Amino acid sequence: MDRRKGGYRVEREILNEERLEELSQRLDISQTRIPLSYRLKNSLRCSVPSLKRRVVSFLPVLYWLPRYSIWDYGMPDLISGISVGIMHLPQGMAYALLASLPPVFGLYTSFYPALIYFFFGSSRHISIGTFTVLSIMVGSVTERLAPDADFLIMNGTNVTAEVDITARDQYRVQVAAATTVLAGLIQVILGLVQFGFVGTYLSEPLVRGYTSAAAAHAVVAQLKYIFGVSPIRFSGPFSLVYTLVDMCALLPSTHLPTLLASVVSIIVLITAKELNNRFSKKLPVPIPVELIVIVVGTLISFYTHLNETFEISVVGEIPSGLQPPTLPNTSYFSEVVVDAFALAVVGYAISISLGKTFALKHGYKVDSNQELVALGLSNAVGGFFQCYSVCASMSRSLIQETTGGRTQMAGVSSAVIVLVTVLKLGPLFQELPKAVLSAIVFVNLKGMFKQYADIVTLWRSSKIDLLVWLMTWASTVFFNLDMGLGASISFALLTVIFRTQRPRYSVLGHLPGTELYLDMETHKEVREVPGITIFHSSATIYFANAELYLEALKQKSGLDITKMITYKRRQEAKQRKRERRAARRARREAKRQKQALRAASQRSKGGVFSVEEEAEQFRERSRDLVQDDELSWKERENSTVFVMPETPHNSWVYLKGTDPETTTLGSLSDLQDGDITTLESSSEDTLSRDLERVSLGSLGKWTWDIHSIILDLSPANFIDTVAIKTLRNIFHDFGEIDVDIYMAGCQALVVEQLEQGGFFSDIDKERLFTSVHDAVLYCLNRRGAGALPNYETAADMNSTKL
Repeated sequence: MDRRKGGYRVEREILNEERLEELSQRLDISQTRIPLSYRLKNSLRCSVPSLKRRVVSFLPVLYWLPRYSIWDYGMPDLISGISVGIMHLPQGMAYALLASLPPVFGLYTSFYPALIYFFFGSSRHISIGTFTVLSIMVGSVTERLAPDADFLIMNGTNVTAEVDITARDQYRVQVAAATTVLAGLIQVILGLVQFGFVGTYLSEPLVRGYTSAAAAHAVVAQLKYIFGVSPIRFSGPFSLVYTLVDMCALLPSTHLPTLLASVVSIIVLITAKELNNRFSKKLPVPIPVELIVIVVGTLISFYTHLNETFEISVVGEIPSGLQPPTLPNTSYFSEVVVDAFALAVVGYAISISLGKTFALKHGYKVDSNQELVALGLSNAVGGFFQCYSVCASMSRSLIQETTGGRTQMAGVSSAVIVLVTVLKLGPLFQELPKAVLSAIVFVNLKGMFKQYADIVTLWRSSKIDLLVWLMTWASTVFFNLDMGLGASISFALLTVIFRTQRPRYSVLGHLPGTELYLDMETHKEVREVPGITIFHSSATIYFANAELYLEALKQKSGLDITKMITYKRRQEAKQRKRERRAARRARREAKRQKQALRAASQRSKGGVFSVEEEAEQFRERSRDLVQDDELSWKERENSTVFVMPETPHNSWVYLKGTDPETTTLGSLSDLQDGDITTLESSSEDTLSRDLERVSLGSLGKWTWDIHSIILDLSPANFIDTVAIKTLRNIFHDFGEIDVDIYMAGCQALVVEQLEQGGFFSDIDKERLFTSVHDAVLYCLNRRGAGALPNYETAADMNSTKL
């Protein structure tokens, strides 16, 4: 900038869109579109390097495994894998109870998907396997399609019925496997079509509210094992409330030995975990508290015969070895498709959030689309081996990262630990009380219970995010996990629409000494540019807020364009009527002069006076006078607005040249002398003269000092046909009152959409500028100002704080 007297002048030229395109073509950087056929042909073209890149991107293990250093990574991955594998054992069996499946299937779920993810996953630190939320979601499906009531068998006396646990569990395993395969296929398809961004629709408040509500479902689901009772399993909306009511009714029949085993296990787990956290920096690896509790609980149950003596429910038979792969029953797909989609989205959202957190910390990149494929293949392949849906576990992933894990070799090591347990050690856990597993689930939910502190945090930071959290929690608790997820996502998207529909509108002012334009309400240092209104919206313009954008522009500019255009058109119509009336009078006058000349010539020649001709002329003059009188009264009716007197002593007044439906009347003191007249005038001639005088003079009522309006469209990232139509109307309507409209700061995509919408067919592209400052300088030069006012010196501006 070059400081001159009276303002700041810019040495560079003013850039609008046309000039920018000329410069781009001159520099040979024009945005030439590549034909779609060429791009499609180029994408299908196959070469050795491109084939290699695609194979490596699909199988990330081929990228890092050849570079794997055993000396650098081998021991840390082994230690980390053993630590995570020890956690897999108790969590796998415990979370299987949440899924309403036998515990051994939780061990299967901890083994197969981890191996599949080793080949296809792009994250180095997440641990794939069972997770609380997904286990609860699978449990809601299995218990809905395979309730206990469908597997009742009569005992020998035919008096009471018992549940056929074996048949029920087999059926539930088939349902869980089918749901898992379908969820995996959905994830694979979404990943192949580059739909990895789907997880972004699950915001952090939504996910935390959802997991907090899922924790409530988990607690209620474990109460029957903790208290040793058998409540009725409800499904559908408000099932959680009904289950709690039934649990309260069954409290008097609580099995005390089971409750005692649960309470002791919970106290031991909480105490040991707190000691683990306090001495975590001094311990090389965390103490496997859960595994110790399982081993001790199994030994006590085995040697004291808790099942036979005190009727404490135990895990039961755990078969040795692995199950052969079986095809899922596809007849269940139609019944579980909604649940499968919910599992796919929630599992991916949790995994990608953890993966990106560790990737950012350790400086590598996680491919969101590849993560969808990897997670989908882990679920789909695992479903063939009777596994249920998996995702990354936060607790195991933290252990894998904090114990020194570097790659997914740690996942392979943990899978080996699970494999050894399934093949050789599984039968040793047959006497494990289910109350111990429920205690493990209950204590592991402590982190989710802490999320209720988000309510206080969000209340202070963002009320909208708090609303999303509460809505997600309430809908998930009362309408179950699948319907709750759909309702919460819909509500979150509605908040986005509401916030874009009601953005902040502001008028920008110039910050002296700079090219910055800031909100005049929030920045006191800025100055208004004389004659120019710079209008800014904090959101893009689209169909939901286009009308509100126009209304805000009227309010901020102070120009009610609708009333002004209506007034102008009425004045033009009146002027045309006056011109037609004057033309008729001129014709009649010419006709009378002609007749007078003819009569005078006849008298000079001694002609005979004709009574018929004089009568005809009199009738014509009378007809013209009647027409003029009717036209005058019509104009008088259309141009008069009666105003109520402010006090009983004031005369009735009326405003000329306006319409009561389109004009807002002020007090009588606001009206000029030429705009009003009183009804006390008794002479019609005086009234007619006043009407003529007021109709012409009232144009001065509409005066404004704005000659240009600049629309700052820099926040807009897209524009639709409704917004294009609104902008076109703004240009035309304000142009009728001689106010020029300009646009500034449009992104390239917005300019392209304006061109495709035919916006520049009747509007000059020179009205589009690259920045607000360019548009301001153009307006000043066009109006002859040529510079921005120099409000402060540059030295003063250096000390100004925004």
